[in-house]
Amino acid sequence: MPDPTPHPDSQQPLQPPTNPFGDFPPARQAAALRVVVADDNPVVRAGLTALLSGREDITVVAEAADGREAYEVAHQHRPDVVLLDVRMPGVDGISALPYLVQIAPVVMLTYSRESEIVQEALRRGAGGYLVHGEFTAGQLVDAVRDIKEGRAHFTPTAAGALLAQLRQSQAPGPQPLPEGLGQSSSATAYGISNSAHSHAQPQQPSVPADFTLPHIPIPPTSSENLSQVQPYVGQSSSGWTSGRPAAPDRSRFQLSTREVEIMDHIASGMTNQQIAATCFISEKTVKNHINRIFAKLHSTSRSEAAAKWLGTAPDSHRGLG
Repeated sequence: MPDPTPHPDSQQPLQPPTNPFGDFPPARQAAALRVVVADDNPVVRAGLTALLSGREDITVVAEAADGREAYEVAHQHRPDVVLLDVRMPGVDGISALPYLVQIAPVVMLTYSRESEIVQEALRRGAGGYLVHGEFTAGQLVDAVRDIKEGRAHFTPTAAGALLAQLRQSQAPGPQPLPEGLGQSSSATAYGISNSAHSHAQPQQPSVPADFTLPHIPIPPTSSENLSQVQPYVGQSSSGWTSGRPAAPDRSRFQLSTREVEIMDHIASGMTNQQIAATCFISEKTVKNHINRIFAKLHSTSRSEAAAKWLGTAPDSHRGLG
């Protein structure tokens, strides 16, 4: 009869070691960055949504076609960042901006590159300003992440407008500097103690309980109502400025907003494929726009059209022949 007592040399199955950290709660997954995309062009919205949603740490929670809708979805979803176009029907981005920044950081993402619009957007609280065609997909993603953390992003056109604004706002006459700065004879300039810097807050109007977007007021300091967008865009001037010829009167070409954007890309040397990718349209659509542009500029080639657009053609500052 076999002995039921286990032999001391017999092998016993090994028990897994006890986890000394078993009572710790599981690690929490970092919440994805929540973004609202506001642009009146459905193709642009779809492209931006696809681009941003392809990142693990970013999700587009809502889209909007104008400023009113942007405010509504932002108020509902409480996003971390809002991407906002400038020119939209109904309530435009500039008008909605001071109300949106009370909900989430806002970065302007637009084709509008006029210095006055850039400066007004920053004055009303925008945390960044990106002009289409001046950034890569990776730079856009980085900007969205950084805006959430309070780090501003500007593409070259917006940065130039900001620099011009700073220079123009300087009061006449030299301004006093902290002791030890700006003195060539000082040997202790680097010994100055740091002074506290206050962070300039954007002007933000209080929102009444019965707030409705169609009645958003334009601040009295604004030189013009930027929500009034003309059907045709032109950069016109005449005469001479600072001893140099002024920019050509582009309004005479009567290009639409989209045609102005594409003509700017052509003048910068971009190919049809690059323009299509930048504008989120097909190459066939780009070609159709270019045909209409050539007709309006009385040009038969990209170089001729670019010369007239940039003011280097002989007839740039005269009427069309």
